[in-house]
Formats: sequence, structure tokens, C-alpha cells
Amino acid sequence: MLSGHFQGQLLRFLVEMIQPKRILEIGTYTGYSAIALAQGLKTGGKLITIDVNEELEKMISNFIIEAGLSDKIEQITGNALEIIPTLTENFDLVFIDADKQNYKNYLDLVLNNLNSGGYILTDNVLWSGKVTMPKEQMDLDTRMINEFNDYVQNHPQLKSILLPVRDGLYISRKID
Repeated sequence: MLSGHFQGQLLRFLVEMIQPKRILEIGTYTGYSAIALAQGLKTGGKLITIDVNEELEKMISNFIIEAGLSDKIEQITGNALEIIPTLTENFDLVFIDADKQNYKNYLDLVLNNLNSGGYILTDNVLWSGKVTMPKEQMDLDTRMINEFNDYVQNHPQLKSILLPVRDGLYISRKID
């Protein structure tokens, strides 16, 4: 459930390379990936991170403060499916790493708020290799990720590549 060190460094590198001004993260967990992403932001950049787990809120907040990034990271606790439609700003980069059954829903919700040429990074798209199993042997999460992968690969607004880093990372760019 936690991005590893290598993936954290990759996320930071991608942010430094893309140079987004606004990032949306769906799924905070401990805040590790939010911190890695925010470390790559230039001065004035902002990351909004959403997580449903209220029990982790204080711990995440402490990690953000300890990392010296409270001026760059805004933490929102609640259901991302309800929160995303209320967001009024546009984003240059979105990182999806929350409940796997809603990956497609998250993607559909953020596309309108993603700037043209913006990126969507989606974690866990190889799901420990389970996505290669015969469909009749897949559990619900695996089936949903497998369907999401097909959806992304064939989406007319996205150009995508799957990196076999850790548990699989989709990098998708919004095209017009």
C-alpha cells in the first residue's frame, strides 16, 4: 500500500521533469507519495491530496510538517468521488493510488479538471502480476484494474505507457 523509495524518487523526478503547477493526488495513505511529488514542485506549486481514512489524518499532517512541505500540500479527508466534483481548479498532473475498484471513476472525474497536455499517473496497474491471470480466476479488484488498463489504453483523450516499475505505473498524457 506504500510507494517504495524507488517509486518515490521516480515520482519526484517526473514532477521535476513535467514542472506542474498544480497536482491532485487521490489516495494519500501515509503521505509518502504526496511528499515525494511535492518535493519536485517549484516555488508556488501546490498539491491537493485526498484520502478517506480519518484515522491517518494527523499522522499524515505531522509527516508533511516534518518534511517542511505544509506550504505546498493541502490535505483533504473524505470520499474522493464526492470531493473531486467540488474542486474548481485545474491540474497539470494527477496521481491515482486509491481504491482499485474506482480507478475508472477517478479517471473520468479528473479529466475535465486536467489541463490539455496534463498527465495522469496511476499506480498498481500490474497488481502483483494478477492482471495476467485468466479472467475467471481474477478477484474483483484484479478484474477492475484489468478493465481500467484496457480503458486507459483505448481512451481517445489519452496517450499512455505502462512502466513495469514496482507494481506497475501508467503514465497517461491528455491529448486534444
